[in-house]
Amino acid sequence: QVQLVESGGGLVQAGGSLRLSCAASGRTFSGDTMGWFRQAPGKEREFVSEINWSGSRTDYADFVKGRFTISRNNAENTLYLQMNSLKPEDTAVYYCAAGRVGDRYDYAYWGQGTQVTVSS
Repeated sequence: QVQLVESGGGLVQAGGSLRLSCAASGRTFSGDTMGWFRQAPGKEREFVSEINWSGSRTDYADFVKGRFTISRNNAENTLYLQMNSLKPEDTAVYYCAAGRVGDRYDYAYWGQGTQVTVSS
């Protein structure tokens, strides 16, 4: 059974940092694109960042460029999101996804999410 388990969320003050992790099990994703998404209360899920299988290509939503960094460790089957200079508007549930099969939001596997709350 494939599982993606996010961790590292929590409560942080504006300007602070958090590092999210997404541990995959059940199969290896070393050949797949992986990504991070988020969903704030009352809003639709939105794209945050993605990384190709080797880590040679990354993409970010405009609202996180220069603040967030996506990375992966294929040997550990783990995806990361380093979040710096956090803002209250970054408050959301953050989801990792693995195995992109189509457009930006079309992933085969999703985690359950981890809450990130940024206080002002």
